[in-house]
Amino acid sequence: MNDQRRKAIEAVLIELADLRAQVEAIQQEEQEAFDNMPEGLQQTPNGQASEAAVSALDDALGAFDEIASSLDEAKA
Repeated sequence: MNDQRRKAIEAVLIELADLRAQVEAIQQEEQEAFDNMPEGLQQTPNGQASEAAVSALDDALGAFDEIASSLDEAKA
């Protein structure tokens, strides 16, 4: 891989890290909102939706990590 493409991947990695940080902040806010719900409300459809959102955001964070790892491998 030439330097130009390596630099392009570096730029993508920087953007990816920023996007990951944004998603992580949303995930933390949603987790906090769920954790602050009374236990009875956690079992309601809204509470279950919040818990599912936290789980989906966790999955998205893992996907960001996998993408970053693959891009690092590509530029090596």
